[in-house]
Amino acid sequence: MTKEQIVVTKEQIVVTSAQMRDIEGRIFAAGMPVVALMEKVAGLISDRLQVIIPKGRCVGILVGPGHNGGDALVVARELHFRGYQVWIYQPFSTLKELTNQHFQYAQSLGIPSFQEVDKLPSCDFLVDGLFGFGLEREITDSIASAIHYFNELQKQIFSIDLPSGLHTDTGAVLGTAIRATQTFCLGLWKQGLLQEQALEYIGQAELIDFDIPLADIHTVVGKVPKIKRITQTTVIATLPLPRSPITHKYKSGHLLLICGSRRYAGSAILTGLGARASGVGMLSIAVPESIKPLLVSHLPEALIIGCPETETGAISHLELPGKTHLSSFSVIACGPGLTQDSTPIVQQVIESQVPLILDADALNILAQIRTISTLQKRQTTTVLSPHTGEFHRLFPDISYTDRVKAVQTAAAQTGAVVLLKGARTAISNPQGVVWINSESTPALARGGSGDVLTGLMGGLLAQTANKQTPIEDVVATATWWHSQAGILAAEERTELGVDAFSLTQYLMKVLLAFT
Repeated sequence: MTKEQIVVTKEQIVVTSAQMRDIEGRIFAAGMPVVALMEKVAGLISDRLQVIIPKGRCVGILVGPGHNGGDALVVARELHFRGYQVWIYQPFSTLKELTNQHFQYAQSLGIPSFQEVDKLPSCDFLVDGLFGFGLEREITDSIASAIHYFNELQKQIFSIDLPSGLHTDTGAVLGTAIRATQTFCLGLWKQGLLQEQALEYIGQAELIDFDIPLADIHTVVGKVPKIKRITQTTVIATLPLPRSPITHKYKSGHLLLICGSRRYAGSAILTGLGARASGVGMLSIAVPESIKPLLVSHLPEALIIGCPETETGAISHLELPGKTHLSSFSVIACGPGLTQDSTPIVQQVIESQVPLILDADALNILAQIRTISTLQKRQTTTVLSPHTGEFHRLFPDISYTDRVKAVQTAAAQTGAVVLLKGARTAISNPQGVVWINSESTPALARGGSGDVLTGLMGGLLAQTANKQTPIEDVVATATWWHSQAGILAAEERTELGVDAFSLTQYLMKVLLAFT
């Protein structure tokens, strides 16, 4: 597959509840019997459970009134036939017709069933099939009490499609929710599973592909879906590799970093080290004059530009060497460690016609001077990379209940590509195309990690500035590369041992492992 022939895979596609319902509707309208699909899905889940759960162990099956409960009942039957001890918890007075048929058959096989929690026997594992996608109402009363009881058992719980009680699109908890050890997402990734507020409930999530025809998916979500997961395939297709054998440094991008202060000299170093790892051809770093020697010692290959500084040690104004102008650079990244005493610098770079990344203090200055609307007037790309607090300061009127909608709204308001950092980083362009990074680690929740990302992202954007690669794809690639370095570092150093400086040393290891 060439970089010009990037194919969106099912692992990348993310759907809402309404989209999944439409896709399933097309499958059934084409002639696929619901009962056949249920058998297929449950068989695939049973195969996975058989790999995980030792034969002969006791498995409790939690059955809801809809087709999610029907899936769970077929799993109960399959595990029963494969030699497991199985019991069923089914507290509902009415079931959908097909689910009721499976329930009757399970009873005919002698699989014990119970309607009350206090009558349940002990078990080793639980399979959650209480509620599937599309749940909108809050769970209350006896079912809420039952979910609390199952969570308190401290057993491994395997949820079918998504943990019962989670909103399919937002990941919000509807009153209460199952805390799954593992979630088997059916067919396509549901948006709610990729939202931060769902993380403590889904455990390890994996996709169970039951062969949905791509034509049905494309009809509903389009050939290029609006919401996608970042995957290794995306990243490899976007990286500026392989390089032309006759390239040179002036063809590999020139990045200007504007960062650091006397107080936060380390931010400039970390941002520079992130940029170095990107492979950018030329790297210039503008810092206060007093910390220039420090930057030279850590980044000898970079052109360090010492700038006049304020009494507090912040850059007072840019003083570029010789005939260099801001337009001389492929990309400018501005913000880490600047302090808010560098307001004129941020105003100056916003007025430039160079692709621009604003991070950290540049975002705080932007929020303070309230010039967000001016970003829409820029003729070139702007990337904003706020964490949660910075996002709230920049966009106080945007609801944060659904992070995907929040980042789409912010991008539309500013005309910028917005990268909302977090455990599930979301990236949106102004047209609402979203990438979600579904793999990360809490090891990255340390000061300086974001500075490394800014440098890495700036270097990648500088190398692709004159190409046709969508900006949001490059930002997504930098995000994925950064998080994979954190994951790799945490595996070797534990989650407590991944400081930002160490993180920079794992960026190349990721490329070695994945390219």
